[in-house]
Amino acid sequence: MKNIFITGGAGYAGSRLVEHLTQTNNVTVYDTFYFGKDHLEHLGNKVKLIQGDIRDTQFLTSSCEGHEIFIHLACISNDSSFMLNEKLSKSVNLDAFEPMVVAAKSCGIKRFIYASTSSVYGISDAKNIREDHPLVPLTLYNKFKGMCEPLLFKHTDENFTGVVFRPATVCGYSKRQRLDVSVNILTNFAVNKDKIVIFGGDQLRPNLHIIDYVRAVDLLINVKKELIKNEIFNVGYQNLSINEIAQIVKKVVEKEFDGKKIKIEKQDSDDKRSYHINSDKIKQKLNFEPKHTIEEAVVELCEAFKNNKLPNSFDDDNYFNVKKMIKLNVS
Repeated sequence: MKNIFITGGAGYAGSRLVEHLTQTNNVTVYDTFYFGKDHLEHLGNKVKLIQGDIRDTQFLTSSCEGHEIFIHLACISNDSSFMLNEKLSKSVNLDAFEPMVVAAKSCGIKRFIYASTSSVYGISDAKNIREDHPLVPLTLYNKFKGMCEPLLFKHTDENFTGVVFRPATVCGYSKRQRLDVSVNILTNFAVNKDKIVIFGGDQLRPNLHIIDYVRAVDLLINVKKELIKNEIFNVGYQNLSINEIAQIVKKVVEKEFDGKKIKIEKQDSDDKRSYHINSDKIKQKLNFEPKHTIEEAVVELCEAFKNNKLPNSFDDDNYFNVKKMIKLNVS
């Protein structure tokens, strides 16, 4: 059993990761709990919950003592975070990062795993974007994510291993659901509005089922440090256009809800992000391949809707990161 400390462990991907890791590890979640923590309470004493802000370096330092693995997921998340106060995004996503790394190292953490994002690539016509591709950030979110990566490697040494992974856009069901990411957005519309609204459509998006996200992090926790130290890994599966994703969602939802007919509407979009990532490196170096498809993610979401696990899916701010942060007036 490992002692694992996770910032943002109550989030969309984090909560499903924590549920998995508590089966075989001691897990501490450090989170602001802006979106609540009821979805973790079924884990009982399998997980330790600490309410804290990553900008509070002193409290974070005392909280992460006694752990050997540090997984950093916490952030003001997604590309529409520009709608928030710029100082907030910068203070959380950039300014807090290096002090946190230094704190983790000072507490004896052996391995620091940083969740960056594949959106650091911004926009590119390249067919296979590898980890050494230039970063062309289009928003503060992906700009700050990319700027943090070298700050981690600045502090690594033989006793402090750092690794970065750049996940594609995550999809699928979680007990702390997000409905503001591409596959999940389209599925919500299809199930509950009988239509899919596409903004643009030609933009390419790499996708990653939330189960494969969890599998990737689990691997980075357990693999030999020599294989991952100072490395960056793309983690994605199906690179598809928004139009193609919409067709998949339409097909699956119509099958899952027999008799439904989903129409597709298109609107103009200012969101120009478009990139096609290559994830061969993690396959070749760590023998990791995603297994779960967009279709599976949509089926999973359909089951959640059928079982009333996602009520008020357009009105509850808890499904929408930035809307919730604005409502809470987070600063």
